[in-house]
Amino acid sequence: MKEHHVSSYAGAVEALRHPQMVQALYDAGAVIMHKTLLTLDGEEHRLRRLLENRVFRKEFLAYYERDVFPATLTATLASYLDAGRMDLIDFGRRVTMNLTADFAGIDRPEGSADETAVLFELVKIFSEGATLVHSKRVKSEVESEVRAALQVLDARFVQPSIRRRQQLIAKFGRGELSEEELPRDILTVLLRNEDRVELPPDVLLREMAFYLQAGSHSTSNSLAHAMHEIFLWCERHPEDWQRVVEDRLFLQRCVHESLRLHPASPVAWRRPTCPFSMQGGDALTEQDRVVIDLASANRDPSIYGADAGEFNPSRVIPRGHFPFGLTFSSGVHTCLGRDLDGGVIAKPDTDPAKHQYGLISLLIGALLDAGVRPDPDQPPVPDAHTQRPNWGRYPVVFTR
Repeated sequence: MKEHHVSSYAGAVEALRHPQMVQALYDAGAVIMHKTLLTLDGEEHRLRRLLENRVFRKEFLAYYERDVFPATLTATLASYLDAGRMDLIDFGRRVTMNLTADFAGIDRPEGSADETAVLFELVKIFSEGATLVHSKRVKSEVESEVRAALQVLDARFVQPSIRRRQQLIAKFGRGELSEEELPRDILTVLLRNEDRVELPPDVLLREMAFYLQAGSHSTSNSLAHAMHEIFLWCERHPEDWQRVVEDRLFLQRCVHESLRLHPASPVAWRRPTCPFSMQGGDALTEQDRVVIDLASANRDPSIYGADAGEFNPSRVIPRGHFPFGLTFSSGVHTCLGRDLDGGVIAKPDTDPAKHQYGLISLLIGALLDAGVRPDPDQPPVPDAHTQRPNWGRYPVVFTR
Protein backbone atom coordinates (compact mmCIF):
# COMPACT_ATOMS: atom_id res chain seq x y z
CA MET A 1 0.00 0.00 0.00
CA LYS A 2 1.25 3.45 -0.91
CA GLU A 3 0.27 6.44 1.21
CA HIS A 4 -0.32 9.76 -0.54
CA HIS A 5 -0.34 12.96 1.52
CA VAL A 6 -2.37 16.02 0.56
CA SER A 7 -1.86 19.25 2.50
CA SER A 8 -2.91 22.08 0.16
CA TYR A 9 -6.42 23.48 0.30
CA ALA A 10 -7.10 22.78 -3.39
CA GLY A 11 -5.75 19.25 -3.12
CA ALA A 12 -7.83 18.57 -0.02
CA VAL A 13 -11.02 19.79 -1.72
CA GLU A 14 -10.32 17.59 -4.72
CA ALA A 15 -9.75 14.50 -2.57
CA LEU A 16 -12.76 15.11 -0.32
CA ARG A 17 -15.11 15.62 -3.26
CA HIS A 18 -13.73 12.97 -5.63
CA PRO A 19 -16.47 10.47 -6.57
CA GLN A 20 -13.96 7.58 -6.71
CA MET A 21 -12.82 8.08 -3.10
CA VAL A 22 -14.38 6.43 -0.04
CA GLN A 23 -13.89 6.87 3.70
CA ALA A 24 -10.95 5.05 5.32
CA LEU A 25 -10.12 6.85 8.59
CA TYR A 26 -12.61 4.97 10.76
CA ASP A 27 -11.77 1.41 9.71
CA ALA A 28 -9.86 0.98 12.96
CA GLY A 29 -12.97 2.06 14.91
CA ALA A 30 -15.27 -0.39 13.14
CA VAL A 31 -16.47 -1.71 16.50
CA ILE A 32 -18.69 1.37 16.68
CA MET A 33 -18.38 3.03 13.26
CA HIS A 34 -19.14 0.14 10.87
CA LYS A 35 -22.08 0.99 8.59
CA THR A 36 -22.79 4.31 10.35
CA LEU A 37 -23.59 7.29 8.14
CA LEU A 38 -20.03 8.62 8.32
CA THR A 39 -18.51 5.43 6.91
CA LEU A 40 -21.08 4.71 4.20
CA ASP A 41 -20.54 5.58 0.55
CA GLY A 42 -22.44 5.37 -2.70
CA GLU A 43 -26.19 4.85 -2.91
CA GLU A 44 -26.48 3.50 0.63
CA HIS A 45 -24.94 6.70 1.98
CA ARG A 46 -27.10 8.90 -0.23
CA LEU A 47 -30.38 7.32 0.91
CA ARG A 48 -29.60 7.41 4.61
CA ARG A 49 -28.22 10.94 4.45
CA LEU A 50 -31.35 12.17 2.67
CA LEU A 51 -33.48 10.73 5.47
CA GLU A 52 -31.40 11.95 8.39
CA ASN A 53 -30.94 15.39 6.86
CA ARG A 54 -34.65 16.01 7.54
CA VAL A 55 -33.76 16.56 11.19
CA PHE A 56 -31.10 19.15 10.36
CA ARG A 57 -33.17 21.52 8.25
CA LYS A 58 -32.55 25.19 8.83
CA GLU A 59 -35.97 26.06 10.24
CA PHE A 60 -35.78 23.31 12.85
CA LEU A 61 -32.23 24.21 13.87
CA ALA A 62 -33.33 27.81 14.35
CA TYR A 63 -36.26 26.67 16.50
CA TYR A 64 -34.00 24.38 18.50
CA GLU A 65 -31.43 27.09 19.09
CA ARG A 66 -34.07 29.64 20.11
CA ASP A 67 -36.57 27.57 22.11
CA VAL A 68 -35.03 24.26 23.20
CA PHE A 69 -31.33 24.84 23.76
CA PRO A 70 -31.57 27.67 26.35
CA ALA A 71 -33.41 25.46 28.85
CA THR A 72 -30.87 22.64 28.51
CA LEU A 73 -27.99 25.08 28.84
CA THR A 74 -29.44 26.77 31.92
CA ALA A 75 -30.11 23.47 33.68
CA THR A 76 -26.63 22.09 32.94
CA LEU A 77 -24.76 25.29 33.78
CA ALA A 78 -26.52 26.03 37.08
CA SER A 79 -24.48 23.72 39.32
CA TYR A 80 -21.20 24.91 37.82
CA LEU A 81 -22.12 28.55 38.42
CA ASP A 82 -22.94 27.69 42.02
CA ALA A 83 -19.51 26.10 42.41
CA GLY A 84 -17.82 29.09 40.79
CA ARG A 85 -15.58 26.92 38.61
CA MET A 86 -15.65 24.02 36.18
CA ASP A 87 -13.77 22.02 33.58
CA LEU A 88 -14.72 23.13 30.06
CA ILE A 89 -14.32 19.62 28.66
CA ASP A 90 -16.60 18.06 31.28
CA PHE A 91 -19.20 20.80 30.89
CA GLY A 92 -19.11 20.68 27.09
CA ARG A 93 -19.60 16.92 27.00
CA ARG A 94 -22.51 17.01 29.44
CA VAL A 95 -24.47 19.81 27.82
CA THR A 96 -23.94 18.58 24.26
CA MET A 97 -24.64 14.98 25.24
CA ASN A 98 -28.18 15.94 26.23
CA LEU A 99 -28.70 17.95 23.06
CA THR A 100 -27.31 15.20 20.85
CA ALA A 101 -29.47 12.62 22.60
CA ASP A 102 -32.52 14.71 21.71
CA PHE A 103 -31.49 14.88 18.07
CA ALA A 104 -30.62 11.19 17.90
CA GLY A 105 -33.82 10.09 19.63
CA ILE A 106 -32.45 8.68 22.89
CA ASP A 107 -35.06 9.06 25.63
CA ARG A 108 -34.03 9.72 29.24
CA PRO A 109 -37.35 9.02 30.99
CA GLU A 110 -35.99 9.07 34.54
CA GLY A 111 -34.30 12.44 34.29
CA SER A 112 -32.18 11.30 37.22
CA ALA A 113 -28.55 11.98 38.05
CA ASP A 114 -27.82 8.25 37.80
CA GLU A 115 -29.33 8.01 34.34
CA THR A 116 -27.33 11.01 33.12
CA ALA A 117 -24.13 9.63 34.66
CA VAL A 118 -24.59 6.27 32.95
CA LEU A 119 -25.15 7.85 29.54
CA PHE A 120 -22.23 10.21 30.06
CA GLU A 121 -19.83 7.32 30.74
CA LEU A 122 -21.14 5.40 27.73
CA VAL A 123 -20.54 8.37 25.44
CA LYS A 124 -16.95 8.71 26.64
CA ILE A 125 -16.32 5.06 25.78
CA PHE A 126 -17.91 5.45 22.34
CA SER A 127 -15.71 8.47 21.64
CA GLU A 128 -12.60 6.44 22.38
CA GLY A 129 -13.83 3.71 20.08
CA ALA A 130 -14.58 6.06 17.19
CA THR A 131 -11.10 7.66 17.34
CA LEU A 132 -9.32 4.36 17.89
CA VAL A 133 -6.91 5.03 15.05
CA HIS A 134 -5.33 7.81 17.15
CA SER A 135 -5.65 6.14 20.55
CA LYS A 136 -2.55 5.47 22.65
CA ARG A 137 -4.29 2.66 24.53
CA VAL A 138 -4.31 -1.07 23.73
CA LYS A 139 -6.88 -1.30 20.93
CA SER A 140 -8.33 -4.67 21.98
CA GLU A 141 -9.11 -3.26 25.44
CA VAL A 142 -10.94 -0.27 23.97
CA GLU A 143 -12.90 -2.53 21.60
CA SER A 144 -13.97 -4.75 24.50
CA GLU A 145 -15.15 -1.71 26.47
CA VAL A 146 -17.11 -0.42 23.48
CA ARG A 147 -18.92 -3.75 22.95
CA ALA A 148 -19.95 -3.86 26.60
CA ALA A 149 -21.07 -0.23 26.48
CA LEU A 150 -23.16 -0.87 23.37
CA GLN A 151 -25.04 -3.62 25.21
CA VAL A 152 -25.84 -1.23 28.07
CA LEU A 153 -26.93 1.51 25.66
CA ASP A 154 -29.18 -0.89 23.80
CA ALA A 155 -30.92 -2.36 26.85
CA ARG A 156 -31.32 0.81 28.91
CA PHE A 157 -31.83 3.49 26.26
CA VAL A 158 -32.21 2.40 22.65
CA GLN A 159 -34.80 -0.39 22.93
CA PRO A 160 -37.17 1.62 25.18
CA SER A 161 -36.79 4.59 22.80
CA ILE A 162 -37.61 2.36 19.83
CA ARG A 163 -40.71 0.90 21.52
CA ARG A 164 -42.10 4.32 22.39
CA ARG A 165 -41.62 5.62 18.86
CA GLN A 166 -43.12 2.52 17.29
CA GLN A 167 -46.24 3.02 19.40
CA LEU A 168 -46.46 6.69 18.37
CA ILE A 169 -45.89 5.84 14.70
CA ALA A 170 -48.68 3.24 14.91
CA LYS A 171 -51.03 5.87 16.38
CA PHE A 172 -50.08 8.25 13.58
CA GLY A 173 -50.89 5.51 11.05
CA ARG A 174 -54.34 5.11 12.60
CA GLY A 175 -54.95 8.84 12.46
CA GLU A 176 -54.82 9.26 16.24
CA LEU A 177 -51.80 11.61 16.09
CA SER A 178 -50.77 14.36 13.70
CA GLU A 179 -47.32 14.33 12.14
CA GLU A 180 -46.36 17.36 14.24
CA GLU A 181 -46.94 15.28 17.38
CA LEU A 182 -44.33 12.69 16.41
CA PRO A 183 -40.78 13.12 17.80
CA ARG A 184 -38.50 14.93 15.39
CA ASP A 185 -35.28 12.98 15.67
CA ILE A 186 -33.03 10.59 13.76
CA LEU A 187 -34.50 7.44 15.32
CA THR A 188 -38.07 8.34 14.40
CA VAL A 189 -37.08 9.14 10.81
CA LEU A 190 -35.27 5.81 10.44
CA LEU A 191 -38.10 3.79 11.99
CA ARG A 192 -40.64 5.43 9.68
CA ASN A 193 -38.54 4.54 6.65
CA GLU A 194 -37.38 1.01 7.41
CA ASP A 195 -38.51 -0.06 3.94
CA ARG A 196 -36.16 2.46 2.31
CA VAL A 197 -32.89 1.77 4.14
CA GLU A 198 -31.23 -1.41 5.33
CA LEU A 199 -30.89 -1.08 9.08
CA PRO A 200 -30.37 -4.35 11.01
CA PRO A 201 -30.59 -3.92 14.80
CA ASP A 202 -26.79 -3.84 15.25
CA VAL A 203 -26.42 -1.08 12.62
CA LEU A 204 -29.23 1.00 14.14
CA LEU A 205 -27.60 0.65 17.56
CA ARG A 206 -24.23 1.83 16.25
CA GLU A 207 -25.91 4.74 14.44
CA MET A 208 -27.37 5.93 17.75
CA ALA A 209 -24.03 5.52 19.51
CA PHE A 210 -22.26 7.32 16.66
CA TYR A 211 -24.52 10.37 16.92
CA LEU A 212 -24.11 10.51 20.69
CA GLN A 213 -20.33 10.45 20.60
CA ALA A 214 -19.89 12.60 17.48
CA GLY A 215 -21.97 15.47 18.84
CA SER A 216 -20.59 15.37 22.36
CA HIS A 217 -16.92 14.63 21.63
CA SER A 218 -16.27 17.06 18.79
CA THR A 219 -18.35 19.92 20.19
CA SER A 220 -16.74 19.81 23.64
CA ASN A 221 -13.27 19.85 22.11
CA SER A 222 -14.21 22.71 19.78
CA LEU A 223 -15.63 24.63 22.75
CA ALA A 224 -12.35 24.36 24.68
CA HIS A 225 -10.21 25.29 21.66
CA ALA A 226 -12.34 28.36 20.90
CA MET A 227 -12.36 29.51 24.51
CA HIS A 228 -8.58 29.10 24.69
CA GLU A 229 -8.05 31.11 21.50
CA ILE A 230 -10.34 33.88 22.76
CA PHE A 231 -8.46 34.08 26.07
CA LEU A 232 -5.11 34.34 24.24
CA TRP A 233 -6.45 36.88 21.72
CA CYS A 234 -7.83 39.14 24.44
CA GLU A 235 -4.54 38.98 26.34
CA ARG A 236 -2.84 40.41 23.25
CA HIS A 237 -5.79 42.66 22.33
CA PRO A 238 -7.46 43.71 25.61
CA GLU A 239 -9.51 46.28 23.72
CA ASP A 240 -11.41 43.40 22.09
CA TRP A 241 -12.57 41.78 25.33
CA GLN A 242 -15.70 43.87 25.61
CA ARG A 243 -16.38 43.35 21.92
CA VAL A 244 -16.22 39.57 22.36
CA VAL A 245 -18.65 39.81 25.28
CA GLU A 246 -21.14 42.20 23.67
CA ASP A 247 -20.95 41.55 19.91
CA ARG A 248 -22.22 38.02 19.28
CA LEU A 249 -21.53 38.23 15.54
CA PHE A 250 -17.88 38.95 16.35
CA LEU A 251 -17.92 36.08 18.84
CA GLN A 252 -19.16 33.76 16.11
CA ARG A 253 -16.28 34.90 13.91
CA CYS A 254 -13.92 33.95 16.75
CA VAL A 255 -15.54 30.51 16.88
CA HIS A 256 -15.25 30.04 13.11
CA GLU A 257 -11.59 31.06 13.20
CA SER A 258 -10.90 28.56 15.97
CA LEU A 259 -12.75 25.83 14.09
CA ARG A 260 -10.51 26.51 11.11
CA LEU A 261 -7.35 26.17 13.18
CA HIS A 262 -8.57 23.17 15.19
CA PRO A 263 -10.59 20.73 13.05
CA ALA A 264 -12.20 17.97 15.10
CA SER A 265 -10.18 15.47 13.08
CA PRO A 266 -6.83 16.93 11.94
CA VAL A 267 -6.75 14.47 9.03
CA ALA A 268 -9.18 12.63 6.77
CA TRP A 269 -8.37 9.36 5.04
CA ARG A 270 -9.72 8.26 1.71
CA ARG A 271 -9.28 5.08 -0.35
CA PRO A 272 -9.64 4.97 -4.15
CA THR A 273 -12.28 2.60 -5.52
CA CYS A 274 -10.51 2.36 -8.91
CA PRO A 275 -7.21 3.48 -10.45
CA PHE A 276 -7.05 7.18 -11.41
CA SER A 277 -4.71 10.16 -11.22
CA MET A 278 -5.25 13.28 -9.15
CA GLN A 279 -4.73 16.73 -10.59
CA GLY A 280 -1.39 16.94 -8.82
CA GLY A 281 -0.19 13.98 -10.85
CA ASP A 282 -0.34 11.21 -8.21
CA ALA A 283 -1.43 7.90 -9.74
CA LEU A 284 -3.66 6.00 -7.30
CA THR A 285 -4.76 2.37 -7.06
CA GLU A 286 -7.36 0.60 -4.91
CA GLN A 287 -4.60 -0.49 -2.51
CA ASP A 288 -3.47 3.08 -1.76
CA ARG A 289 -4.51 5.47 0.96
CA VAL A 290 -4.85 9.23 0.65
CA VAL A 291 -4.16 11.15 3.87
CA ILE A 292 -5.78 14.58 3.70
CA ASP A 293 -4.12 16.96 6.14
CA LEU A 294 -7.10 19.14 7.07
CA ALA A 295 -5.13 21.09 9.67
CA SER A 296 -2.58 22.16 7.03
CA ALA A 297 -5.18 22.75 4.31
CA ASN A 298 -7.08 25.06 6.66
CA ARG A 299 -3.87 27.08 7.10
CA ASP A 300 -3.07 27.37 3.41
CA PRO A 301 -1.76 30.95 2.90
CA SER A 302 -3.00 30.98 -0.69
CA ILE A 303 -6.54 30.98 0.72
CA TYR A 304 -6.34 32.49 4.20
CA GLY A 305 -3.40 34.86 3.85
CA ALA A 306 0.20 35.07 5.03
CA ASP A 307 -0.90 34.77 8.68
CA ALA A 308 -3.11 31.73 8.00
CA GLY A 309 -1.51 29.82 10.87
CA GLU A 310 -2.54 32.45 13.41
CA PHE A 311 -5.84 33.21 15.13
CA ASN A 312 -7.33 36.38 13.70
CA PRO A 313 -11.12 36.84 13.99
CA SER A 314 -10.92 39.94 11.78
CA ARG A 315 -9.55 37.90 8.89
CA VAL A 316 -11.03 38.72 5.46
CA ILE A 317 -12.31 35.46 3.92
CA PRO A 318 -12.08 35.15 0.12
CA ARG A 319 -15.40 34.75 -1.68
CA GLY A 320 -16.33 31.13 -2.17
CA HIS A 321 -14.52 29.85 0.93
CA PHE A 322 -15.71 29.09 4.44
CA PRO A 323 -14.32 30.95 7.49
CA PHE A 324 -14.00 27.56 9.23
CA GLY A 325 -12.13 26.02 6.29
CA LEU A 326 -12.66 22.32 5.65
CA THR A 327 -13.27 21.47 9.30
CA PHE A 328 -16.74 20.15 8.49
CA SER A 329 -15.35 18.30 5.43
CA SER A 330 -16.62 18.91 1.90
CA GLY A 331 -18.67 17.06 -0.67
CA VAL A 332 -21.08 14.23 0.13
CA HIS A 333 -19.56 13.72 3.59
CA THR A 334 -20.02 17.31 4.75
CA CYS A 335 -21.01 17.14 8.41
CA LEU A 336 -24.79 17.27 8.91
CA GLY A 337 -24.24 19.14 12.17
CA ARG A 338 -22.27 22.00 10.61
CA ASP A 339 -24.96 24.64 11.07
CA LEU A 340 -25.95 23.16 14.43
CA ASP A 341 -22.45 23.60 15.85
CA GLY A 342 -21.11 26.56 13.87
CA GLY A 343 -24.30 28.35 12.94
CA VAL A 344 -25.04 30.17 9.70
CA ILE A 345 -22.33 32.41 8.27
CA ALA A 346 -23.32 36.05 8.82
CA LYS A 347 -23.73 38.46 5.92
CA PRO A 348 -23.19 42.24 5.96
CA ASP A 349 -26.93 42.82 6.41
CA THR A 350 -27.47 40.08 9.01
CA ASP A 351 -29.85 41.00 11.83
CA PRO A 352 -28.12 39.93 15.09
CA ALA A 353 -31.50 39.44 16.75
CA LYS A 354 -32.63 36.86 14.20
CA HIS A 355 -29.31 35.21 13.40
CA GLN A 356 -28.53 31.52 13.96
CA TYR A 357 -25.22 31.49 15.85
CA GLY A 358 -24.64 27.78 16.45
CA LEU A 359 -24.27 25.92 19.73
CA ILE A 360 -20.58 26.66 20.30
CA SER A 361 -21.10 30.42 20.09
CA LEU A 362 -24.15 30.21 22.35
CA LEU A 363 -22.24 28.15 24.91
CA ILE A 364 -19.32 30.58 24.96
CA GLY A 365 -21.69 33.54 25.08
CA ALA A 366 -23.33 32.15 28.23
CA LEU A 367 -19.93 31.56 29.83
CA LEU A 368 -18.78 35.08 28.96
CA ASP A 369 -21.94 36.49 30.53
CA ALA A 370 -20.94 34.66 33.71
CA GLY A 371 -17.47 36.23 33.64
CA VAL A 372 -15.53 33.12 32.65
CA ARG A 373 -11.75 33.27 33.02
CA PRO A 374 -8.94 30.69 32.99
CA ASP A 375 -8.43 29.14 36.42
CA PRO A 376 -5.27 30.86 37.77
CA ASP A 377 -4.46 27.87 39.98
CA GLN A 378 -5.01 25.06 37.44
CA PRO A 379 -3.59 25.42 33.93
CA PRO A 380 -5.18 23.41 31.11
CA VAL A 381 -3.82 19.92 30.47
CA PRO A 382 -3.52 18.20 27.05
CA ASP A 383 -5.33 14.90 26.51
CA ALA A 384 -2.71 12.18 27.06
CA HIS A 385 -4.86 9.34 25.68
CA THR A 386 -4.90 10.42 22.03
CA GLN A 387 -2.55 11.69 19.35
CA ARG A 388 -5.10 14.35 18.45
CA PRO A 389 -4.17 17.81 19.79
CA ASN A 390 -7.08 18.10 22.23
CA TRP A 391 -7.35 19.31 25.79
CA GLY A 392 -7.83 16.68 28.49
CA ARG A 393 -8.86 19.25 31.11
CA TYR A 394 -9.48 22.96 30.83
CA PRO A 395 -10.32 24.50 34.25
CA VAL A 396 -12.07 27.87 34.34
CA VAL A 397 -13.58 30.09 37.03
CA PHE A 398 -16.51 32.51 37.04
CA THR A 399 -16.15 36.11 38.21
CA ARG A 400 -19.86 36.91 38.35
